[in-house]
Amino acid sequence: MEDLIAHLPRILAAYSILLVAAISPGPAVAFLLGISATRGRGAALTATTGIAFGSTTINLLTMLGVGLLLAQAAWAMEVLRIAGAAYLLWLAYGAFRRAAHPPALTPAALPGGSARLFAAGWLMQATNPKAIAFWLAIAAIGATEGAGPLTYAVFFTGAFAMSFVCHAAWALLLSAAPVRSAYVAGRRWIEGALGTFFCFAAWKIAVSEN
Repeated sequence: MEDLIAHLPRILAAYSILLVAAISPGPAVAFLLGISATRGRGAALTATTGIAFGSTTINLLTMLGVGLLLAQAAWAMEVLRIAGAAYLLWLAYGAFRRAAHPPALTPAALPGGSARLFAAGWLMQATNPKAIAFWLAIAAIGATEGAGPLTYAVFFTGAFAMSFVCHAAWALLLSAAPVRSAYVAGRRWIEGALGTFFCFAAWKIAVSEN
């Protein structure tokens, strides 16, 4: 317990960075908007769980020091940028396709693959350069440096809960009836805007410096 108390100031500082990352709009929120509006609350929460586990994956890697390695290894960051940009372009393609040919929003037409939704959410967050950048900042704080198992467990659990709760709040908001109604009315424009955002994000990643 003394070890946890000693690390608490740095853990709280890390949590403040994570909170800003989770509540600020970005690729994950745009991703949830598309799922929430077309597939509903349950699907959005499934994807949110995947996003939280994706954040946890980055958390584990930074704990193991891989985050600091990525910050120093130019080739690793290059691979990461290419993978992130390619996935965002894939999401942009899907958004533009839905804008050009909107699928029917009937229960029978809605795909129900929970595993695929979870995997898509995980992949989105695990390769999300915004999330990775925030976790690199958290790693630089050294919130768990020299910590014992209890401190690691508390930090790990709290980070997962914060990511899930914040993204779940976005999912619940975006799947609300008024938001869904607004989406149905302007879905071509919304999907087109999402596609444009994903393309812009992919471009920013591709031209960013190491």
